[in-house]
Amino acid sequence: MTTAQAMPAVPVRQDALVIALVGLAHSISHFFHLILAPLFPWIKAEFGLSYAELGMLMTAFFVVSGIGQASSGFVVDKLGARTVLVFGVFCLMLSAIVLSMANGVWMLAAGAVIAGVGNSVFHPADYSLLNQKVSHPRLAYAFSVHGLTGNLGWACAPVFLVGIAQIAGWRSALLSAAALPALVLCLLFAYREVLRTKPAQKAVQGAKGGGLDFLKLPTVWMCFAFFFLTAMALGGVHSFAATALRELYGMSLNAATSAYSAFMLASAFGMFAGGVLAARGGKHDRTIAIAFVGSAVFALILATGAGNGALALALMAATGFCTGIAGPSRDLMIRAAAPANATGRVYGIVYSGLDSGLAIAPVLFGVFMDQHMVASLFIGVAIFQVLAIATAVNVGKNTRARQLAAQA
Repeated sequence: MTTAQAMPAVPVRQDALVIALVGLAHSISHFFHLILAPLFPWIKAEFGLSYAELGMLMTAFFVVSGIGQASSGFVVDKLGARTVLVFGVFCLMLSAIVLSMANGVWMLAAGAVIAGVGNSVFHPADYSLLNQKVSHPRLAYAFSVHGLTGNLGWACAPVFLVGIAQIAGWRSALLSAAALPALVLCLLFAYREVLRTKPAQKAVQGAKGGGLDFLKLPTVWMCFAFFFLTAMALGGVHSFAATALRELYGMSLNAATSAYSAFMLASAFGMFAGGVLAARGGKHDRTIAIAFVGSAVFALILATGAGNGALALALMAATGFCTGIAGPSRDLMIRAAAPANATGRVYGIVYSGLDSGLAIAPVLFGVFMDQHMVASLFIGVAIFQVLAIATAVNVGKNTRARQLAAQA
């Protein structure tokens, strides 16, 4: 963005602190994406729910998050990112407390809705903070760390929740999870001045791209479609990968959970590698295409059920690593596609595609799981990733054409 490009050079330590604070908050957001899915075996048994009904809880979370994310970008641009980020972290803490006291499906749904409200603010707030507070030469690394911490949140959630649930029950696991956003709130308060930003509408008076003008750009909607398709793939993995691995490979619950965590940890390492690639420049859509082809191939091999649990774990890690590589290039691709002075709004709309896909995927794949069509989970992952490649390539072509036209 032009705001970031105009920033004077700042000390590495200051950039690192901003990146660390935003990354930590982002990891909690992703942790709460999975606040329920790892506990499905316990919740299913206690309340007698089907997989499709469990998927509806995930859908409630992401529907609310998607709607909220599309609008929270405007709030970020108006009020500033820091205030909105604190609100989101507080909602996540409250949701875990509500879920730990659930006495039925409706209270579970209420907790999921509160978590969705909290989750809705993170991408607009995070990316606004990074674009405004981190110096331009370090942005690729900032986006890499941002994606990496998110994947670490996904990786830690099942280990944390299942580990505590096995010892003290699922309610204790949720109550323990509430302590994590509480700690983050303390850090955000302690370093509140570091994250102070000016509202975008006040920072650049009279700039083009204000209001709803950015919605007229086809590239914005192609970015939305890209996120929707990738989220459909990821949503299936989040919700039912452990269950599918147990049925396809005869793995224990702990082994299947470890394989899922391997997917997320490898994805985090892929984010790091992808950040190095993205920082060197080049065509980001090409990096995304190559990474997703590799991920789709590994997912199709997983769908065969051939081999043992050790092979399944390795394939999950390989799938995750390839998916992670695409992350920083994806974020820079969106940044290049967005008009100046509309950072929060663009990221809000585009990332609502992520929530839309994550909302639909659990129900879709839950129906297949109830019909014992387990392999369809990994086949679906491959299909949606291949479809996402087409949108990424189109975004890259349109952005380059727009940039050339502006230079003419």
